[in-house]
Amino acid sequence: MKRTLTHIDREGKAKMVDVSNKEITERTAIATGKVEFPSEVFAILKEQGFTGKKGSIIQTAVIAGIQGVKQTSNLIPMCHPLPVTGIDITIEPGKDMLEIRCKVKCQGKTGVEMEALNGVSVSALTIYDMCKALSHDIHITGIQLEHKTGGKSDFDRSGL
Repeated sequence: MKRTLTHIDREGKAKMVDVSNKEITERTAIATGKVEFPSEVFAILKEQGFTGKKGSIIQTAVIAGIQGVKQTSNLIPMCHPLPVTGIDITIEPGKDMLEIRCKVKCQGKTGVEMEALNGVSVSALTIYDMCKALSHDIHITGIQLEHKTGGKSDFDRSGL
């Protein structure tokens, strides 16, 4: 099967995919990512209950990620605005890192994987912003799609 880029027309110009003839189905996507810290910085964050001068690092990052999901079509030029029906972002401490998971659901004609990826990205950037006073040696890594359902092709990297 020959695969083609859907956002490029025959002349190589950018276009937004026409989804008007697609069926409305329940769509879900899960993305993950990590924010890695130097050990001494993570120890400080943990000791402070992941709270800084700007407030709760984790709760602020969750709220920012939710806003990121809702703003995806304003940031990514070819994304359709979608009627998101659910957003669940969790941020859990690991070994010298915070692990982010974003699940997005909608009833729509196109998938929500970009929304889930954007939610993780904005959450990670918010964590960086809130922690950069302690160190700039913070790494945002491994942002990836784990799972998607509801379209013509499902995807499952994680075995969910």
